[in-house]
Amino acid sequence: MKVVVDFDLCESNAVCMGIAPEVFEVREDDFLYILEENPPESLRPKIEEAVRSCPRAAISIQDD
Repeated sequence: MKVVVDFDLCESNAVCMGIAPEVFEVREDDFLYILEENPPESLRPKIEEAVRSCPRAAISIQDD
């Protein structure tokens, strides 16, 4: 599984970070960073929730 963010859509509002802080981080520069581009399968439920909750639909999951 690979986490993909469309940074043209992302507003760095940190909803995803609130759901999955192991994978997403909005830093003081107000940009979103992917901490774990290929997270373990155990994090899939959190990442799927982040995908659904993103107000800009900027996050997606690519399966290998």
